[in-house]
Amino acid sequence: MTDHHDPTAKVWRPSRRRLAARARALTQARWFALTVLCLILANAALLGAETYSGVAEGWYKWLRLAEHLCLAAFTVEILLRACAHADRPRDFFRDPWNLFDLAVVVSAFLPVVRENGTVLRLLRLARVLRTARFLPQLRTFMIAVGRSLPGTFSFLIVGALLLYVYAMVGWVFFADHDPGHFGSLGRAVLTLFLLMTLDGLGDAVHAGLEISRWSILYYASYVLLASFLLVNVLIGVVISSLDEARELERVQDETRTPAEPPPATTLDEAERELRERITTARQALDDLEASLQRLPARQPREAQGTVPSPSGYT
Repeated sequence: MTDHHDPTAKVWRPSRRRLAARARALTQARWFALTVLCLILANAALLGAETYSGVAEGWYKWLRLAEHLCLAAFTVEILLRACAHADRPRDFFRDPWNLFDLAVVVSAFLPVVRENGTVLRLLRLARVLRTARFLPQLRTFMIAVGRSLPGTFSFLIVGALLLYVYAMVGWVFFADHDPGHFGSLGRAVLTLFLLMTLDGLGDAVHAGLEISRWSILYYASYVLLASFLLVNVLIGVVISSLDEARELERVQDETRTPAEPPPATTLDEAERELRERITTARQALDDLEASLQRLPARQPREAQGTVPSPSGYT
């Protein structure tokens, strides 16, 4: 339990608040975000340059030095972001972007990762995804993609069932005449998957008409269901998730943004109105007091023998 009488705690808390305030002012500055974004793009350019054997061999030492500098810069950045939450450490871990950045930076220092070149390159490639943190539209799109996964999974199940049924029907009717496309279930699924993108649809229809005139119904129904209906359903799911992600971002921005104080003009008008009401009330009290003073004096209580006069009246 924290000792409230501990002088060390009393000194430590204000120092943490000052540290958090300074780090927050630094990390929320526009130039800081632009600098980090440039570092991420530079890291992506270095990773792409290493794919060229001539550049990788001739500039190996400089590329390694640049990689170490980028890693040091990203480490300093995540430390500054952690310091910005020094007064409320739990909020740092509640932000999924902070967790992602922390995982990417910390993983680079693990011995297992540093010894495996493939994993290290994939980890460096993951840094490119951090650009979404500084691009609101891209961040909203990624959130929308994540929220659309349940609907996309349902779409994949329906699409797989549709492919399986039409592949089996195509194998039954076209396997003997067109074994190159419908000779087996796998070939039929591959053929129909390509037809879903309308690639080679004309050749498939002409080949089917040579077998039977009724094949046009097979291809027409499949194109309507797979290429038009299912794809439009998928687009609808993504657009709906995008709207939800935008609403979520708007609510989070409103939560993060503190309430702005009312303008000075509004305060002046409110104060002027309040003073006018006080002046009016005072004038009414003065008029009432003057009216009471003009009333005739009441008889003494013993002589009148009625209800006594209020003691407050003069």
